[in-house]
Amino acid sequence: MVKVNVLLALLSASASSAFTINAPPTFLHQHRQHKSLPSTFLSSKTTTVLRAGGFEWEDPTENLDSGVENPFKNPELLEKIGEDGEGMTIDPARLLGPRLQGSNLYFVGMMGSGKSAVGDAVARRMGSYNFLDTDTIIESVTNATITEIFAQEGEDTFRDIESQVLDSVHAHVRCVVSTGGGIVKKLSNWAKLQSGVVIWIDVPPSVIYNRIKDKDDRPLLQNDNPLETLEKLLEERKPRYSQADVRIEVNDESMSIEDVASKVVQDLHNFIDENPPAWKIAKAKAQAEGLDWV
Repeated sequence: MVKVNVLLALLSASASSAFTINAPPTFLHQHRQHKSLPSTFLSSKTTTVLRAGGFEWEDPTENLDSGVENPFKNPELLEKIGEDGEGMTIDPARLLGPRLQGSNLYFVGMMGSGKSAVGDAVARRMGSYNFLDTDTIIESVTNATITEIFAQEGEDTFRDIESQVLDSVHAHVRCVVSTGGGIVKKLSNWAKLQSGVVIWIDVPPSVIYNRIKDKDDRPLLQNDNPLETLEKLLEERKPRYSQADVRIEVNDESMSIEDVASKVVQDLHNFIDENPPAWKIAKAKAQAEGLDWV
């Protein structure tokens, strides 16, 4: 098995990350000219790094909730007074970062459901998170399209490469990650996804079909009845998709990318309310018992 080392763009301004992709020799012989991800994939980020006992560690106070609450239940959080005294509206997505405390967001769902477009929109609105697309990373590091990988090496090889990319991506924090529709097929992948918050973009097969019927970049749909294939794939994957932390149903074809992104932001805030971090539960319990919380 040939190994190809691929340097990823940095998640911090001063460190680099590398990972290894294993692929069959025939595939790598044809696609040996790999390339690094563009720096625009992962924006630079400054993090306070402290040294203690010879080790580097991030100041934990940077990741605390800092008392930020759900802006949809506290509308006053969305208003900010500008230098001229005028009121400005704050995007509720901006308040997700401190509430998530660095946890990654993983978008799952069928091909053509809009995971990449919505994930990118959410990351841009959050401001403090980077956006990654596992399919785009795969094409970058192999210098081949997904369709070419399926045609030359088959789905099993693609899934192996996909798992290796996820291995690398999930080691980072503060990322919004769009994944391939079939990434949930492997239990090991699902375990890694659950290290963050999983969001299922649930779109009916008929809507997906109308979106992608004129495209030829979906290798699993290159057959006589792509709609039936979509329905069967959804049936196979639905048990895993349905275990996502947040489910966004997109039944209305008129919903725009921003509409879906806004729904994701609101549902994430509600999810965090319903699943508070352990320290917040302990604090509430202490206060209820009349104890001081230090």
